[in-house]
Amino acid sequence: MYDIFYTFSTSKDGNLAFHVNDKKENVDTNRKNLATKHNFKLENLYYMNQVHGDNIEIIDKNSSNLIDNCDGIITNLRGITLMVMVADCIPVLIFDKTKGVIAAVHAGRNSTFLKIVPKTVKKMIDFFDCRVEDIEVILGPSIQKCCYEVSQELVEIVINSFGKEFVDNRYIDLQGINQKLLKDMGVNNITISDICTMCSNQPYYSYRVDKNCGRFAGIISIM
Repeated sequence: MYDIFYTFSTSKDGNLAFHVNDKKENVDTNRKNLATKHNFKLENLYYMNQVHGDNIEIIDKNSSNLIDNCDGIITNLRGITLMVMVADCIPVLIFDKTKGVIAAVHAGRNSTFLKIVPKTVKKMIDFFDCRVEDIEVILGPSIQKCCYEVSQELVEIVINSFGKEFVDNRYIDLQGINQKLLKDMGVNNITISDICTMCSNQPYYSYRVDKNCGRFAGIISIM
């Protein structure tokens, strides 16, 4: 049985993304402080240029630290840390303690519609021989159905693709959709944060509150 470490940073840890309106040296400092806080090596941090798609890459010894055009990363390597950065989208951390496999996934609206989370689980099963009953999934702080208002066109997509139970007027339930997709494939060990990044007044960045905000992160590693 492998020991898995995971956590979610907050805005108190500072912005962790290079692509927002922040100085590179600030982000470097914030990442360095996060590595010190959680005792991982910054040079062993792997993260993505997230594009709201469904590309999932496996991290091996030849991978670069920044994975381009990607919204999901998986590895079975010890000593490295995977990171997903968000500000309202769902940071999803997935692991199998029996096989020693971890994943970090960016599940915003588009990626959820593209079923990136169950696709990541399937890739863990196909490439690393994980068993579905051993897989655990954590959905971190994100915008919740209380606040996630979308266009009528997107509401119709949700109703037609996933069911009307995930819609309340023009508010949609991305967490519920991901949970349904996971349960449909046999994943039952699912934890969903009840913190809404938009309305909870907790220390998390929210793009809908401030379009110039930073990004917090979910990080995961095999001990």
